[in-house]
Formats: sequence, structure tokens, C-alpha cells
Amino acid sequence: MASQMTILSRARKTLLNALNHHNYPLKASISTFTFLRQEPELAEPGLPPSSPSPLPPNPASGSPLYNTNWRNPIPQGQVQSSIIPQGYMHQPSLSRLQAFARTLDGSSLMNVFADCMTSQRWEDMIQLFECWIKLLDRNGKPNKPDVNLYNHYLRAKLMMGSSAGELLDLVAQMEDYVIIPNTASFNLVLKSMYQAREAEAAEKLVQRKWMLQTGKESMPDDESYDLVIGMLFLTAQIDAALRYVDLTLRSGYMLSMKVFADCVRICVNKGRLDALVSIIERCKNMDHNKALSPSWNMCIFIAEVAIREDNSKLAFYALEFMAKWIGRGDNARPPVLLSVDEGLLLSALGTAGRTYSSTLLDLSWTILRRSLRLKRAPQPESYLAKVNALAALGNLQTAYGTLREFEIAYRNSPEAVEEDMFSPFTSLLPLVLASSKNGFETLDTVYFQLENLSRADPPYKSVVALNCVILGCANIWDLDRAYQTFEAIGSSFGLTPDIHSYNALMHAFGKLKKTLEASRVFDHLTGLGIKPNAMSYSLLVDAHLINRDQKAALSVIDDMINAGFVPSKQLLKKVRRRCIREMDYESDDRVESMARKFKIRMGAENRTYMLFNLEYATAEYA
Repeated sequence: MASQMTILSRARKTLLNALNHHNYPLKASISTFTFLRQEPELAEPGLPPSSPSPLPPNPASGSPLYNTNWRNPIPQGQVQSSIIPQGYMHQPSLSRLQAFARTLDGSSLMNVFADCMTSQRWEDMIQLFECWIKLLDRNGKPNKPDVNLYNHYLRAKLMMGSSAGELLDLVAQMEDYVIIPNTASFNLVLKSMYQAREAEAAEKLVQRKWMLQTGKESMPDDESYDLVIGMLFLTAQIDAALRYVDLTLRSGYMLSMKVFADCVRICVNKGRLDALVSIIERCKNMDHNKALSPSWNMCIFIAEVAIREDNSKLAFYALEFMAKWIGRGDNARPPVLLSVDEGLLLSALGTAGRTYSSTLLDLSWTILRRSLRLKRAPQPESYLAKVNALAALGNLQTAYGTLREFEIAYRNSPEAVEEDMFSPFTSLLPLVLASSKNGFETLDTVYFQLENLSRADPPYKSVVALNCVILGCANIWDLDRAYQTFEAIGSSFGLTPDIHSYNALMHAFGKLKKTLEASRVFDHLTGLGIKPNAMSYSLLVDAHLINRDQKAALSVIDDMINAGFVPSKQLLKKVRRRCIREMDYESDDRVESMARKFKIRMGAENRTYMLFNLEYATAEYA
């Protein structure tokens, strides 16, 4: 029957060709038949032949007709003219998927998974694996995946948003295929827990699952510890995170920079700088973690936080990391010249002085000198911060040595005179207090040291250092030593006393109520042509106030104003307090007028007056 139909169709085609060849076209006409036959008309004999139809476009040209162009793949969403639903042609049927899966073994399936991972076709991986696992291999046995192939399946499920519970169930199903889960399997579960911030579940997984495993394949690695520690830090469980950090270091793994950055952020936000110091110390004690080096910006951040909280250890570690960066930059080719801001190092010097940290002091000064690269001297504030820090540490010999460097660098600077940077009453006061801490014993030691340096080669003779000794003698009420040191400036050292020398001597006389002698010192320095400064007038006022002579003090203030100086608020409050206690209300009015003249808000001293006016002998307080 089929052969007869073929013969009839061939005969019909032959008949049509014969009719067309002899120019017997079939004319189309209106017919009353039910079916209307339409035949093509031949071209007119006089018209030129039509041009041939063009070829289809090149597949490599990016034509929308080819959605799987390997050179320029076009996303499925760009084809808008198709009436077929999106993705319908690209979803293989179950039969096609099974047919493709039957051709794959374990290694070839791994290659397919690699291609799917590159293009992030996670759903295709899941469907192909679930189909392949149900089929038989070439030997008629069920397909058996290995642990690596199964981990690819777990990763695809993780990327598709499966929860940690679902992944744990899949890990448990590995026993059905006689597969022992390895560290990578549990790491995928931990990643799902990390996304859901399930820190407690992660701890239980580590403690109950991995600790029971006897094989090395299932022991946690550095990635495992990083995930657990990161979850604990994100949930602000700092103490638990520290335990796992210690476990990580004892296991021989290195702490990753991401975990360290999370540690820094959480510890700073929670005010647990001691915990951050402990982590850094543990890393430094391990040989494989000594290479831990935070970024340059993170080092600056840690240093700023540590200095703000006066944490000398953390500041030291931050500067130590920065010193390593500077060393690497200098050894690079071409060299990268890194430098630390002097303001940050100045604050570090202040922290070293307040916390009595000699290591932080030495490192801060070393980095400062290295950052300046001998192009200029440090700022005066940096020198003063180092001198004060050394004085606080009790290292007077090094403190006076730094003072010598300070004098050499800024001896002829105009700022030294204008700002009184060498004044023992202000900038060098911590050095003065440290020199007189143990009484005349420390002062004599400093004086003999300066005397020996004056005979050294090259000699060191400093009026600034001797002024500190004079003021130190005045602080311990030792007028004889102060006067002898003042005379030794010219006789033993061959130097000329400056205004600070005379001020220190005036202070020594004034503290012992020797107002006349203090006034004679003031007259002597003015007779020598030395211009008194504001401190000179203030010390003379203090000498009169100690002697309960507020009127003389006011006259000195008048001379001070005529000389072009403005009395300070503290000085006027001292005079007003003495006027009230002496019940000299006329002088008190003069003080108030001076305060209004210079727009100084004196304020009230009600609490002081209450204590002053108490009558302890009355029966009311008995």
C-alpha cells in the first residue's frame, strides 16, 4: 500500500512538470467547487530573472537567530519576538536528560559540573546529578558518586539557597552511597549556617560531628575555623570566638585577614581592646602566624583607637605593623616611601608617657625619625612629648639628652622666644617635677651630671637645664640650693641667666614669703635691660599675695597692664580671693573692673565661700 502511494505521488509530480514545461499554465478562476486549488503562475517572458535568495547570517556575527553563540552569547531575555515561552526550549525533557546521563561516568560528570559551575548553572547540576544517581552504569550497577562529586552537588544546593538543615540531611544521605563526608562537605554546611548567622548550630556541628571523626579527612581546616569564628564575632560572642582563635592557632593554622578584620571591628565596637591585644599576642607567639600583617589603613585605625583609649600595648602592636610596612616599602624596587603622620606619633608619645611604656616611646620615636627621613627635625611638640614621657618614666639622663637635641634644633628659632617652649614653668614642667621627685638627692644628681657634661668633649652647657634645677629646688622649698645653682650659671658654666632663670629665683623667694627679695630680683633684671614677661609679673603678684598684701599685688598688675600684658583669669581670681578674705572690698571692686575691661568672666565661688565662712565652734554643728 505504501509503495502504491509513493508511485502515485511521483506520477503527479511528473505530470505537473510536463505541463509546466510545455507552457500550459493552470489558470486560477472562480469555482463553485468546495476546495479551491491554487497553482503558482509562471513569470512573464519579458521580465528579467529575479536575484537568488540570500544565505542565512553567520552564527559568529551575533545574530538574534542564534541564541547559543559561543563568541557573543545572547541572554535569553533579549529575544522578545518568540512566541514560545521563555526557557521552554532550553529545558530538556526527562527522557533527553536520562539519555544524556546514561553516557556519563563519574569523571565525565565531573567535567560537566565544572562547565556548569563556570556558567553558574546550578539548577542544571542538581537535576543532572539527581537523574544520574538513579541510573545504572555500563556494567549494570547503580552509579556511585565519590565524595568530591557529591560535594559539587552540595555546593549547587547551597548556591540555590538550601538551608543548613537540608544540607545536613544530604550529608547524612552520603552513608547510603558508602561515602564518608570530608572537611569540604561540612564546610559547605557551615557556609549555609554563616549566611543564616546560626552560630550555636555551627558550634554544635563542630563539637558533635567533627570531634567524633577519627579520620583526618573530616578534621576542621583553616576555612572551617574562619567560618565559625566569623559567626561568633558577628553575633558578638567574643569570648567564644577567642577560644576558637586559640584552637585555630594551636592546630597550626593561620588566622585569615578577613577574620582578623572582623575581630578588630567587633572588639573596637564592644570596647574589648584587651581581647584584641590577646589575639595579636597569640598570633605573634606562633611561628606560622608571625607573618600576620593588617593593611596600612587598618593599622592606622587600630593605632588611633588604642591611643584614644590609652592602650599602650595595642598602640605598640599597631605601630609595629606599620614599621614592617615601611621596611617592605624601602626594600621594594622601585621603593615605596611610606610615612606615618607626625600628629599620630605625637599622640603615641603622649600615651607612652601616661601609661609609662618605654617600648611604645622608643618605637614611636624611631618611626618618627624614619618617616621624616632626615629631611627636617621633628616638631617642638614631638621633642617635648618625648622629654615629658622620659621624665614620667624616671629616665632623667635620657630626658636631658633629648632636651639637648631639642635645644640644638630650635635654639635660634624665633618661635622659642614667642611661645616660651623652653620655659620650666609650662612646657618643661613635667621634667622639673621629675627632677625634684626624690628631693635634693635627684636634683644633686642632675646638677652633677650637667657639670660633667660641661667638661666633656664637646661640652654641653645649657641654661635651660639649669633653670629646671633651680625651679626644682624652689618646689622643695630649698632656697639655698636654688640660689647656688643660679650663681653657678655664670661662675661654673660661664653662661648668662635668662628671664626664666630670674623667674625661677623669684619663685623660690616668693614661696618662703621673702617678698622684698623677690622684688629686688625683679628690679635687678629690669636694671640689666632684660624685659620681664607675663610670668615675671605673675610670680611677683603671687609673692605679694602670700604676704597678704593685695594692694601691692594690684599695683603690680597695673604695671603689668602698662607693659602690654593681659592678666589671666586665674591671676585675677587669686587676687579677688585674697581681697575677700582680707575684707578689702575696695580692692575687690578694682579686680571686678579689670575683669570687665578685659572681658574675663570670673564666675562665682560659692562653694569656696561656704567652706571659708563655716563656724566650726558653734553648737549647731556639735
